[in-house]
Amino acid sequence: MTSSPSRFTVLLKPQLTDTDSHVDHGGVLRSATVEATGTTGASGFPRYEGEGIEADIDPQTRTVEAITVDGGDLPYGWVAEVG
Repeated sequence: MTSSPSRFTVLLKPQLTDTDSHVDHGGVLRSATVEATGTTGASGFPRYEGEGIEADIDPQTRTVEAITVDGGDLPYGWVAEVG
């Protein structure tokens, strides 16, 4: 069994589409380095926190499973990715 990474960089980007309606994320609106808390979030994945971001991240797929930004929901139209 491999251990989870101790930190990730979370990138917040706009959810955009091109002229053919294909997903085309724009530039980074905000980024944050988040560190493992040693706890599991409500999603069942490890919890990471830092710079106003709390995120549950699947360390195998590097997918953000749940996130709050400055104590609230991810702003409408934004997506979170691991950089």
